[in-house]
Amino acid sequence: MEPHALHNALAQPSEPFEPAETSPPAETSPPVEMSPSSEPAPLHRPTASDFSEATVLGRRGQAARSGWRHLLTDLTGGRLRLPPSLSEMRRNQLMNRVRTPFDGTRRIVVMSRKGGVGKTTVTVGVGSTFAAVRGDRVVAVDANPDAGNLAHRIAGDCQRTITDLLADSGRVRSFAHMRGYTSQCVESRLEVLASDDDARIAQGLDRDAYCQVVSLLDHFYNLIMLDTGTGILDSANQGLINEADQLLLVVRPALDGAKAGAQTLDWLEEHGHDELVASAVVVVNGIERESDPIVQFARKHFESRCRQVTMVPWDATLEAGGRTTLSGLQRGTRRAFLDVAAALADGFSEEPLAQGSRESATHGFTFGPLPPVDRAD
Repeated sequence: MEPHALHNALAQPSEPFEPAETSPPAETSPPVEMSPSSEPAPLHRPTASDFSEATVLGRRGQAARSGWRHLLTDLTGGRLRLPPSLSEMRRNQLMNRVRTPFDGTRRIVVMSRKGGVGKTTVTVGVGSTFAAVRGDRVVAVDANPDAGNLAHRIAGDCQRTITDLLADSGRVRSFAHMRGYTSQCVESRLEVLASDDDARIAQGLDRDAYCQVVSLLDHFYNLIMLDTGTGILDSANQGLINEADQLLLVVRPALDGAKAGAQTLDWLEEHGHDELVASAVVVVNGIERESDPIVQFARKHFESRCRQVTMVPWDATLEAGGRTTLSGLQRGTRRAFLDVAAALADGFSEEPLAQGSRESATHGFTFGPLPPVDRAD
């Protein structure tokens, strides 16, 4: 458009304004009341629970804590987080089972019908595993009336014995006092109450004496392992069986050893301890060949009667009969002891079999009123 035409167009008067036609107002409906569910949600009130690991750091998968996977995580400063191997995951599952919580005290009796099967060694190995993995107090008691050697398997730092504890029981009022009668394995924190090995002793402790010791230990320990003698007909052993919540039976991978273990279960069932047998864990100790026909037959037999059967491999460290530490064992042996501890811990969620003896408390003995013990001593 030319400039003068644009000037003329802008100068022309506009058409007179006429309002547009409008439709009549629509009928209004009454206001709708909002239901409570349509009200705005209340604002989030900040609390300390906002500081969860998932919220602040984001959800991260579990990283390996052992082996080359863990090493690679360390070398990359955590930028590369490899998941655990199947073996490590299996180990973690076993450890979680070992940590099964329970109220009060649990008593595990370790038995074998024959000597030389490694019963004391298994007691130290499983007891050390419990003490290392769990956060509570674990004590192993040498309950062999014939001068057992449980205390010799750890670096003992205490010269007192079970007889000394019995003599002083009325003066033991705290865990600090109790520790004066036990040795402790530094590596695992397992405590051991030794038996007497004095050659001048003419008679071992009887049933009532061991029951008194167990009642006293109940006040200070969460888990009590009782390493018994081999005579199932002994008064002491029969008393400890009545005190047991669970049974750990140790047998040799041989015909005579397995048969002796089966006879032990027969005797227990004949004398009303069916539940103890059904919940028992059996260790076939010193396995060199799992494919051995005797080993396979023994496994099948005990699996049909008990909670679990675990094969503990032959280990030169255990065979020597010296001091035993978990770190000094072969990896397969440590894993087997962890498996045994997990199987025993599976029974922690069940009602203790010896609950009645706890309610009777002192078994006829009077060794002074024991005040409640603070577990944080």
